[in-house]
Amino acid sequence: MTSSTNSRCIVTGAAGFIGANIIKGLNARGINDIIAVDDLTQGDKFRNLADLQITDYVDASDFYDKFTNKSYGDIDTVFHEGACSDTMEHNGKYMMDNNFRMSCDLFDACQTQKTRLLYASSAATYGGSAVFEEVPQYELPLNVYGYSKLLFDQKLRHELGSKFEKTQSQVAGFRYFNVYGPREQHKGRMASVAFHQFHQFKKDGKVKLFGSYGGYAAGMQERDFIYIDDVVAVNLWFYDHPEVSGIYNIGAGRAQPFNDVALTVINTMRSLNDSKSVSLTLQQAVEQHFLEYIDFPEALVGKYQSHTLANIDLLRAAGYKQSFMTVQDGVADYIRQLSRA
Repeated sequence: MTSSTNSRCIVTGAAGFIGANIIKGLNARGINDIIAVDDLTQGDKFRNLADLQITDYVDASDFYDKFTNKSYGDIDTVFHEGACSDTMEHNGKYMMDNNFRMSCDLFDACQTQKTRLLYASSAATYGGSAVFEEVPQYELPLNVYGYSKLLFDQKLRHELGSKFEKTQSQVAGFRYFNVYGPREQHKGRMASVAFHQFHQFKKDGKVKLFGSYGGYAAGMQERDFIYIDDVVAVNLWFYDHPEVSGIYNIGAGRAQPFNDVALTVINTMRSLNDSKSVSLTLQQAVEQHFLEYIDFPEALVGKYQSHTLANIDLLRAAGYKQSFMTVQDGVADYIRQLSRA
């Protein structure tokens, strides 16, 4: 079952990284009847919306009550990406109000109006776990951000059943792993490693990584890195399959070391600067001082995940068959886009 191009959608967090890319993906399908919801106090985020087609913009402070009161007419789907995503935010009241309570109110209104809800959960729900599987025993958040996301997942499990089998209309939560790609420039220190290394190389002609830590050699700590285009593709697949609900990991299903990101940045930047340049090996990049390792920060000791790997068995079982880009392909594409900006 495929959603109509005439459907009206809402995207919260619309000027943010994932929200703006979802709008871009909808626009590419000819879907332009989109209400964008965000808080543009950080005014430069408007750039993420400037080249996109929307029919209305609503400030987040006005949206939730108005949506509950059916002020926007018939809405097919809400893509709920709006949240405080700063994992270093320690104000628990603020975090719970923004990430939990608002989501609960939105969920209730969506169920009442039979509007589908595709929402951002987070891999931060796993926190200190060594297993990344969508079941409660592996959910061990390390910060209030992760807890705020987990609590909403738990509330929905309680109301809808463990697999959301009692839902009145589609509800799907996506536990995003390490997403990178265009339209994240506003995120500051929360932007991806690839983004920061692009700017490091552009400024200094080299990139920096943490040295050895946690039993991992220098630069060998690893993450499940997923390109933003793949994240959008998953969201649109669920948009096309309103019969599928539940909580799903959204990662590439592979763990790659930070060294892979750094080396891809280095080789892509070198090729852009000189088309005749030859790709370097990791050892050559270190020997030629394009890659530098720094001491692991004392402030992060005991608070740092050295390994993440999304178990995507549930996603595959739901019917999603597309492959996910490797770091080598995704980061290279991203760096080329950053260089053209």
